[in-house]
Amino acid sequence: MSLFEEAHFWEAAGLVLLVIVLVWVKVPQMAVAAIDARINGIKAQLAEATRLREEAERLLAEIRARHEAAERQVGEIMALAKVEAERFETEAKVKLEEQIRRRAEQAERRIALAEGQAANEVRAAAADLAAQAVEVALAARLAAAKTDPFVDAAVARLAAKLR
Repeated sequence: MSLFEEAHFWEAAGLVLLVIVLVWVKVPQMAVAAIDARINGIKAQLAEATRLREEAERLLAEIRARHEAAERQVGEIMALAKVEAERFETEAKVKLEEQIRRRAEQAERRIALAEGQAANEVRAAAADLAAQAVEVALAARLAAAKTDPFVDAAVARLAAKLR
């Protein structure tokens, strides 16, 4: 059998002819260009992803710094509020003690004034009672005797001294 009658020969010839046509039409260059374009696209995506990652890391660092600053500020505010609360508490205690002391003094003055008034009223009542008792006693003596022996004796002595 001859070479031209072999099926494998024509398969090989067709394959060689196909490869020659593909090379002549520049299919391998197109494939390489497509692959290069794909590679460049992937590189661009990787570069964009890297840029986005770096930006995200920078933003994360900035947010963490802000968070730490805010926490420090909150701590400072809390410490200041605690100091202020303690100061207000101390001032309130001092004011309360002063107010209690003043009211106690005022109450003591009122009590002393009331005691003085009560003592004066008791003295006045005692004086009135004594005056009434003397009046009753004198009235009883005068009613019993027209003359008082003590007054008569005192008048006699006075007359003797005047002579």
